[in-house]
Amino acid sequence: MLGNWLPHKEYQSNVVEKLRQIALLTPESVREYKDEISKLYLLDLDLLKPIIAPLYSNTGRKSNHQSEIFRSFVLMSSLKYYPDNWVEKLKNNPVLRTICGFGDKMPNIASYYDFINRIYRFDDRPCLRTPEIKPAKNYAKGEKMPPKHPEIVGKLVKKIIEGRRFSNRPELTLQKIFAGVVVDKSIEMGLIPKTVDVSGDGTCIDTGASHYGVRTCDCKDFKCSCPRRFSDPTATWGWDSHNARYFYGYTGYFISCYNKNLKLDLPLYLRFVEAKRHDSVSGIVSLAEFRDLHPNLKINSFISDSASDNYPTYQLLNHWHINAVIALNSRSKGNFSYPPALSLDSNGTPICQAAHKMIYNGFCPDRCRFKWRCPRVLGKVAPSDICSACSKSNYGRVIYTKPDWDLRLFTRIPRGSLFFKSLFNQRTAAERINNRILNHYNLQNIHARGKKRISFFASLASINIHLDAWIALFHFFFDSLFSYIFHL
Repeated sequence: MLGNWLPHKEYQSNVVEKLRQIALLTPESVREYKDEISKLYLLDLDLLKPIIAPLYSNTGRKSNHQSEIFRSFVLMSSLKYYPDNWVEKLKNNPVLRTICGFGDKMPNIASYYDFINRIYRFDDRPCLRTPEIKPAKNYAKGEKMPPKHPEIVGKLVKKIIEGRRFSNRPELTLQKIFAGVVVDKSIEMGLIPKTVDVSGDGTCIDTGASHYGVRTCDCKDFKCSCPRRFSDPTATWGWDSHNARYFYGYTGYFISCYNKNLKLDLPLYLRFVEAKRHDSVSGIVSLAEFRDLHPNLKINSFISDSASDNYPTYQLLNHWHINAVIALNSRSKGNFSYPPALSLDSNGTPICQAAHKMIYNGFCPDRCRFKWRCPRVLGKVAPSDICSACSKSNYGRVIYTKPDWDLRLFTRIPRGSLFFKSLFNQRTAAERINNRILNHYNLQNIHARGKKRISFFASLASINIHLDAWIALFHFFFDSLFSYIFHL
């Protein structure tokens, strides 16, 4: 069961008074961590208690220092440390101990990992499995690995529209913490508008584990197919289209927004999936989960690259009354075996080179287009010299036209308009968020193993990004606060 939980206001007053005492003796030791002090001073963990309380039993020994451990995690991420080294640093630094809220007694490293295991209930312990072979086929730079099941997006969209929800995911509690403790607070502060344009983008995360595994057999052949012990058993191979290479780990899908007035990029949602999952699948699942986490937040536009350029995604966005600002896939711009030297009449019927109306041959619902066939092949007109130069196929020439209600081409915000382009330019916010999480907050370099820890540390980095924005908003308040601490 949860132990004593110090209210946030009491925590703030206790920290300020203790820092004043430390500043009398060594003011530089306090001044060194001004940003970190400001972050934890603003981080209200009264909002955390009701989220994690159900994870603890109502009987038995009390679990103390849970709020302090969470502050310690946030501080650890801000200073780019890893838990094993962090606990030792806390013991030797009174300023860091104070702003975490610890007294004379401090929890050991096992308490930190126990906290992660409670928040993220997912079994990723090392286990035996057969090695996964690295794919042999390479793709071009900028080209994404195609989805394993091309029809899966349409099936998922159908189930989502029918009311299916993804409420059994192991990272749900972690996402609720991020949503309730920082994202909702940023909305309350006005950093995130209640009607928001969001961007979705995937990024590649290498695991710190080896894809070879540890051999448990006595085979002389190193490349044998015997089961091996893997420290990250859920990691898979995926294609990094940006760097044109295969990577072993996970794909992270982040939803973010851009505050144009304050020039701020803020993450709103994080989800980590297997490396080979296509962003088209992650995009619709993530958006559905994000809407459930923030039912009072209205999404005005969804901005994405061409990975989401498929009809089921447009149908889902239209069902939710969300503007689709999605780049067109370059592979879907048309394939002409013959010059498209045709015209249309006033009703939209194609006119062939011999000046004959082409024959309507049905509607293709999967690609939302009308099919028109050659009238000569169908026996509607007599052949002419021009017809023999049109197409040598026995099936005759085929032309497809699009209706004006095509959700992909004729979006709510007209494609090519200045407004569409200005919104699409906000998609770079998602790329900047990826860079801050991976590089600025060092997620890629800590070599974490397992989806559980990678997800947890990525969430800590995202919390710090919000705290950075809060500090920028309240910098005048902290000028006076630190003047008080340093007795100025």
